Amino acid sequence: MPPDSPGGSHPDAPPHPTTAPTVSSADGQRYSTADRAQRVRFRRAVTLMVMTLVIPGSAQLVAGNRRLGRIAIRVWLGVIVVTLLSVLVAAFAHSFVFWAASNTLLLGVLRLGLMALAVGWALLFMDSWRLGQPLGLQRQQRLAVVGMNGLLSLTVAGTLLFGAHMVGVQRSFMLTMFGDGEVVGAHDGRFNVLLLGGDSGAGRWGLRPDSLTVASIDARTGKTVLVGLPRNMANFPFDEGSPMAEQFPHGFDCDGCYLNGVSTWAGDHTELFKGSKNPGVDATISAVEGITDLQINYYAMVNLAGFRSLVDAVGGVELTVRDRIPVGLPSDSFFRYIEPGTRTLDGMDTLWFARAREGSDDYSRMARQKCVMNAMLQQVSPETALRNFEKIAKASSEMISTSVPRGEVGTFVDLALKAKSQKIATLSLVPPLVTTADPDIELIHAKVAEAIDRAEGQSPAPAPVEPETDTAEAGSDASTDAGTGAQAPATTPAAPPSMTGGSFGTLKDGYAANDSEDLGAAC
Repeated sequence: MPPDSPGGSHPDAPPHPTTAPTVSSADGQRYSTADRAQRVRFRRAVTLMVMTLVIPGSAQLVAGNRRLGRIAIRVWLGVIVVTLLSVLVAAFAHSFVFWAASNTLLLGVLRLGLMALAVGWALLFMDSWRLGQPLGLQRQQRLAVVGMNGLLSLTVAGTLLFGAHMVGVQRSFMLTMFGDGEVVGAHDGRFNVLLLGGDSGAGRWGLRPDSLTVASIDARTGKTVLVGLPRNMANFPFDEGSPMAEQFPHGFDCDGCYLNGVSTWAGDHTELFKGSKNPGVDATISAVEGITDLQINYYAMVNLAGFRSLVDAVGGVELTVRDRIPVGLPSDSFFRYIEPGTRTLDGMDTLWFARAREGSDDYSRMARQKCVMNAMLQQVSPETALRNFEKIAKASSEMISTSVPRGEVGTFVDLALKAKSQKIATLSLVPPLVTTADPDIELIHAKVAEAIDRAEGQSPAPAPVEPETDTAEAGSDASTDAGTGAQAPATTPAAPPSMTGGSFGTLKDGYAANDSEDLGAAC
């Protein structure tokens, strides 16, 4: 064949190429067409996953099932609109947040919605990985895409599922702790909530309350007055028309009958309380209403052992310990003392700070209990509650049973937030104001009404008591300056206030925290 024939090869002709065609980059570096295609596919795969992260469904709309993409984007836009509207409403109406957090139907729908979003978003990530054609990538690129896809899927789905879990915790908390009872409106502009504290489990007939306090709360401002009742009060009347009033028309005057024994008596005579779910609590409420002349809206029963868990859940509570407070009894293996000073106490120590009676009396202990109430209200912030939400919900479910219906939770949370910025007033029906063995009920009614009027600004606060000073006399009632002959009064510093069992005051003169216009200052 001639050298220059079409089918032959010229001796000077270059050999046929044996490698893939190449292109030249701007900087002179040469890449194969295959390498360039690999890089393009890798960038495309990564871009599809990022699109799915930012706008779920956008990857399918561009490179996959467009119908699926449109549905996903519409759902995503709907979620964004609902979220933004909720945030906007919440910014101007805090009550909306409290309503949403207490509505179990809404919480159930939200929980299911978050779970569905988690699953759907994870599936979109898997589909975007498929659209990125991972089998056409080099091994290292394929592994990088798989790792990135897995990380994004787990992060997004995990976050949504954790949110669903927290919503479920809140819903369970609402169902466990609050009921569907009747909503009771405020009486004379105030909600009166009876707080009962004891060792027995909530709802047990044999509960003998260790602590009884009425929290009277202004329905508009949240201004609160704590009315403390001694557990050893006797010879008191019951609310007219109640089963207890019919049995004791002249007051609870039986032998050894005290206020904290009303619940036990009612538990032994349940036939008198037809239709009552908790005769002991209902009987105690009728006693408190008879004593204070306040209509009780709701009650909350606190298991003091569960209170310890609640304090631990919020990271402890800071209290000013003014005297050594025993923890436990001398016979206990863990017996010790809380030393004086301002310190953060854990659940165990806070419980004993509120309950210890060694070296004190019931009334000084009531004063310390009010100091704990004030500290918990002031120190447990919304941020703390959110950080420790699951622990708090668990501890609260074990600690409290209440008649507050779920529909009223938002109202009381709003009032509690308002109360944080105000001084809490206290009135305790204890000596020297009240003789617990034979109380003057008319006097009690007048004092309770007066305390509430002061809280509402309708009655002037009592004049502050000036500290007493001792005047040392030289001659008659003055001392003479030897250099000038001038006379000047000579005084000694006022003696420190008396203190009993860690509470300012004495049994004879009363305790500051039991009768105060500013509980925080008295503690």
